[in-house]
Amino acid sequence: MVATIMIIFKVALAIFRVKPAAAGRQSVKVTKEKSAENRAALTKTAARMFRERGIDGVGVAEISKAAGLTHGALYAQFPSKQALVAEALAHGLARSHADMTAPKPRGAPTLSDHLDLYLSLDHRDNLADGCAMAASASEIARQDEAVSARFAEGFEQMVGAVQAALEPTTLRADDRARALTIGAAMIGGVAMARATAKSRPDLSDEIMAAVRRVLGEVGGQGGEPRN
Repeated sequence: MVATIMIIFKVALAIFRVKPAAAGRQSVKVTKEKSAENRAALTKTAARMFRERGIDGVGVAEISKAAGLTHGALYAQFPSKQALVAEALAHGLARSHADMTAPKPRGAPTLSDHLDLYLSLDHRDNLADGCAMAASASEIARQDEAVSARFAEGFEQMVGAVQAALEPTTLRADDRARALTIGAAMIGGVAMARATAKSRPDLSDEIMAAVRRVLGEVGGQGGEPRN
């Protein structure tokens, strides 16, 4: 009798041990999925807010709230604001590069396509959805090395896209030098046009038109936007 009771007791104990373990595995799976969702929401929200208001103009509490999460949820994903900045910057630059290099109906994008997209009034006036490099260039030097590295990677991607679209010119500079110059001037041109848009909209428009025209000439294509 005692032996029978002991057997029943051991079977029951084994059943109760298995159920929590299975439930635990299911709980971990859900937690990982939710964690990935939280990280994506924080990264996307931070990227937009950094472009719109600047890296130093937004705190982690504001980012967490805008993403619909708590302050603690953010630090569960990122050890510091700088880590969030680096990932958000990489996210924004990857999106910009995808837009820049997307195939056109007639084939690969040309230099005129790049210039028309980047040096447009719509891009100048839309900080939240624009290029992170034009929005954050003046702040990157005050961030840590990881953030600088993400910025440099994004700039190299832009330069590569521009270089692939260059046409021959009579300039003595090689293609790499021309692409570096065009990329830097695209970013700087938008930044300067934005800086002057509120007080001198006429000057802002003039900057955009001048940069567009001259960079087209440097790149070996017509300086005027294509219709």
